[in-house]
Amino acid sequence: MDRRRFLTSAASLGIIGVWATRSAAVPSRVVWREDRASFPQGVASGDPDDHSLVLWTRRPFDQGERQALTVEVARDADFRCVVAKARAPVLAAADWTCRALVGGLLPATTYWYRFTDDSGAGSRIGRTITAPRASDPRPVRFAFVSCNSVNEGAQNAFRRMIWEDERAPADRKLGFVLHLGDFIYEVVEYPDEVSHRYSRTVYDLGRIPDGRKVGNFHVPTNLAGYRHVYRAHIDDPDIQDARAHFPFVCIGDNHEFSWLGWQSFIRYGSKIESAQPLRVAANQAWWEYIPSRVRKASGPGLDQFGPPAVTSAPIDTFDDHGFGTEANNRTAVGSMTAYRAMRYGKHVDLILTDFHSYAMQNPGDRPETDVFDFNFPVVPQELMEIIDAGKDYAGGNPPATITIGDKSAPNFRKDEPAYTLLGREQKAWLKERLTRSAATWKIWGATNGTLDMRTDPQNLPAGLTKDKWPGKDFGTFGGSDFSSAFSERAEIYDTIRDHKLSGFVTISGDRHSFWAGYAAPKLPPAGFDPVGLSFITGSISAPGLAEAAEYYKDFPLLPLFVRKTPGAAPEATINLTIKHGVRAALEYSASGDIAKARAATNPDVAPHLEFVDMAGHGYAVVSAGSDAIDTEFICIVRPIARAATPDGGPLRYRVSHRARLWQPGTPPRLEQRMLEGDAKLSV
Repeated sequence: MDRRRFLTSAASLGIIGVWATRSAAVPSRVVWREDRASFPQGVASGDPDDHSLVLWTRRPFDQGERQALTVEVARDADFRCVVAKARAPVLAAADWTCRALVGGLLPATTYWYRFTDDSGAGSRIGRTITAPRASDPRPVRFAFVSCNSVNEGAQNAFRRMIWEDERAPADRKLGFVLHLGDFIYEVVEYPDEVSHRYSRTVYDLGRIPDGRKVGNFHVPTNLAGYRHVYRAHIDDPDIQDARAHFPFVCIGDNHEFSWLGWQSFIRYGSKIESAQPLRVAANQAWWEYIPSRVRKASGPGLDQFGPPAVTSAPIDTFDDHGFGTEANNRTAVGSMTAYRAMRYGKHVDLILTDFHSYAMQNPGDRPETDVFDFNFPVVPQELMEIIDAGKDYAGGNPPATITIGDKSAPNFRKDEPAYTLLGREQKAWLKERLTRSAATWKIWGATNGTLDMRTDPQNLPAGLTKDKWPGKDFGTFGGSDFSSAFSERAEIYDTIRDHKLSGFVTISGDRHSFWAGYAAPKLPPAGFDPVGLSFITGSISAPGLAEAAEYYKDFPLLPLFVRKTPGAAPEATINLTIKHGVRAALEYSASGDIAKARAATNPDVAPHLEFVDMAGHGYAVVSAGSDAIDTEFICIVRPIARAATPDGGPLRYRVSHRARLWQPGTPPRLEQRMLEGDAKLSV
């Protein structure tokens, strides 16, 4: 795109377009002095393509409704080679956040940028990188992350990421960071009320204005509340440094709106409420603080969001995909459309989806399932499959009554559509984008876990529990992530198979744990025929199931979760339970002998898994080239306190999962290498 077309297009869209001069870079003439206090949330860049990207800062002013900043982009950190300069508006209506779209940049090139106000006070200097052209054959390398809880942890993983990137050779540096959601946690603890959770200190994020108290947490009730939580997270020095060092590509998950929310619903305990104004407020705050190219209903301008007027109204009618037809719900959800796709060179199509804005209510959370409350930590898989598929179960012949063990209840789902997280329009878009992609690797950023999380309670030793396992075979840990959407997941995977696509990869977050394995529509006893690869990254800092299990009270099945021995750190036997089965976990809990534990593996429980660590924190790095893809897990020690060293502290392990590009109709094959440390309970 040339300069005239870019600026004309930007003007027609209401965007401040900044065009870079490729031929005649000049020294900066702006009087700039770094004043980080005037730009308290630093700078950031987002959604790069091969010639443009979005730049961001926040400069709060004491008076007025509209001010302006000068934005500069240079080829060097000293701004002797400035290629672009323009004025960008900053509005009180956007919480004094500022965005500028810079075009005319060279592909796959590093730039530096800064903002300056009329007094000469300047932001810190940011670094960013454009995407390669779609014809560029070089490998693409990026990190993917999720779940940075500033309230309960330290963001040492970002410090490690920056430290390694600064020392990496040119062909090993990261092109961007993909954030797969839970950038904020809207559930905030106050340290004067809850000083510690598990072994973690609760850090003070300030008081949420007009906050609502729910149990031990406080949550936003309006736009001011969400803005406060974003500022509190970005105030963390490691998050702020990472946003200044890398371009970010972001998609939200659940905590950007409400922990147990979907569409415009919120749920606390058993109470479900319509919250259309809250959905709009959450969307607006995300848009204001995350630089991106997402679409908003008020138009594509970058100066402000323009929230639609909605009211809280009952949502009690639904379409054939479970989406509430009430007008305010449609307007609130439609105020921002975050799903989108980006091309990075010849080899990567990055496709991002939203799993909460269009999702149906999770049928496993409905009160009709309460009758199937068994004294086991997992749920019979056949129950989950029946309520997931609805009227489509068994080829359109769902049972009128659900019977599990000695308990029965009417099948409340027999006349309802299959569970969806994607919704009709988004799912159709996803299929179309996948099937027309010409990239070597079709990488789906699925935000929450796609890999089944189950085990084999049918193999528990007799007498270990008072009750007999009621299921016919496997038990699933349930949850509301994509692994519980059996029908919809199979529909997507069958599309991959039917169109004979190779290079299909899902990458996810949300589970606060590292997983590597295969994308498969079914598992034994129904069969196993993978169509791609799947990876889940550990959380940046949020605690996970393995950590929680260390604080469980003793009960007969505790050895399936954790092994505690005097004088030693707790060990996450939950990894063995999921990957190898209950007998392996019980063996290791009793003997501490990993060889004996692996010898007790049930091969049918997890043929889809090569690695699982429910105690993992850190990030993952993808390297995608012409004939192979490598996903590396960089696992840090539990981030309870901010690291005292610039490298972010020690690693627990570094493990690589590599696969060569496979031919359609043949299964992919992962090759695992432990590069540092030990993760014996994970493999």
